[in-house]
Amino acid sequence: MIDVKKIESLARQVHNAMPISFRDLGYDIEKKIRQILQSQLTQLNLVNRTEFDVHEQSLLLIQEKITELEERLIILEKKIL
Repeated sequence: MIDVKKIESLARQVHNAMPISFRDLGYDIEKKIRQILQSQLTQLNLVNRTEFDVHEQSLLLIQEKITELEERLIILEKKIL
């Protein structure tokens, strides 16, 4: 799913970008930002890089098969005509 380390890094970046008066509230703000980010990113139903790569490879194989079948169909159509 979603990489927790990336969420923590993003939460830190948001926390550091906040005005100093807010940052002084400390860890609680960063923790809440992390929770909100994780909740929102989970709702996006994202896939991780590994899943994406697997699907991409599958699609490439399917495209190759479609191309092969199209070529075979052209040959068969020529034989019929």
